[in-house]
Amino acid sequence: MMNVVYSTLEGTSVKLAPMKREHAEPLYEAGRDPAVWTYMQARMQSPEQMRAIVDEAVAAAERGEELPYTIFDAAGERALGSTRLYDMSVAHRNLEIGWTWLTPSVWRTRVNTECKRLLLAHAFETMGAIRVQLKADARNARSRQAIERIGGVYEGTLRQHRILPDGFIRDTVYYSILEREWPEAKRRLDDRLARRD
Repeated sequence: MMNVVYSTLEGTSVKLAPMKREHAEPLYEAGRDPAVWTYMQARMQSPEQMRAIVDEAVAAAERGEELPYTIFDAAGERALGSTRLYDMSVAHRNLEIGWTWLTPSVWRTRVNTECKRLLLAHAFETMGAIRVQLKADARNARSRQAIERIGGVYEGTLRQHRILPDGFIRDTVYYSILEREWPEAKRRLDDRLARRD
């Protein structure tokens, strides 16, 4: 059985805090650039839409279905985006990392790498997961490359898998990292983070 633990995860440059309803306003500010939402299954164009996204995530956490996090800078002063652990199977000890988005000012910095390092360590080392899944819109080359760089193993593509808010029918690319692959993935993540210091 997997042990579901929902706690703050702290790194050198980021803090992943359990999402709260009061995070909606700072998350709205972080996600105002429409480029953030290009490949996402949700769109955020108003404070009300962000409140709805946050309300849904917090309600899922309260039901024990998901672990949504607000990504802050290390001091916890500025919201940078959000991410989640979800699609959890306690009995089968697997889960997914997803719903990740970041404000564009931190794209191509250490922020996403450190977030994935914290989430994967939490999943494998604290919760006892044996499989972590990640997925991306097939068109999102930046996200796919990031997953592959950290050791995500391509598992397949679900064709015409999701209809996005703009009507586009996307293909979804699936990856995973297994418990036995985690030591090598951790080494890769630590090497990448060391090079970005």
